[in-house]
Amino acid sequence: MAAGGPSVFLLMVNGQVESAQFPEFDNLYCKYCFVYGQDWAPTAGLEEGISQITSKSRDACQALVWNFPIDITFKSTNPFGWPQIVLSVYGPDVFGNDVVRGYGAVHVPFSPGRHKRTIPMFVPESTSKLQKFTSWFMGRRPEYTDPKVVAQGEGREGKARRPPPHRQVGAWDVGSV
Repeated sequence: MAAGGPSVFLLMVNGQVESAQFPEFDNLYCKYCFVYGQDWAPTAGLEEGISQITSKSRDACQALVWNFPIDITFKSTNPFGWPQIVLSVYGPDVFGNDVVRGYGAVHVPFSPGRHKRTIPMFVPESTSKLQKFTSWFMGRRPEYTDPKVVAQGEGREGKARRPPPHRQVGAWDVGSV
């Protein structure tokens, strides 16, 4: 009898970041990246990407349409640390600087097939009025140096917080096998 190594399974993600609703903003672009556990490894495709800039549609819903493709395959020996996709949306402020307009994350669906997810988005806020004024004046809004923290739960245990303000963005389809 031949001794075999640990068995692995594959997770294929094929989909797109379809569109967003940001009624007060225009000319936005989207970045994505994946967060996953230590037993996971990408075997094909891209772990991160950046879309084109899009303008609001001229119809009543004023959607921002990207139709931004996502295609990646993971392998793992353990489902712990199931992959999540993190979205970051950016656009110009009144001074023409690119600032974050929202962060959000969602787990890749566990079952095969066609899925559509709506991801609520939020923006970090300064903790004091002075910091809020300074960030507005300097044109630098608070943002994460690494957007992957959006998908991580470390350091949140036992802390009561009110939910961050959020704007809704994105619906994307994903297929898994």
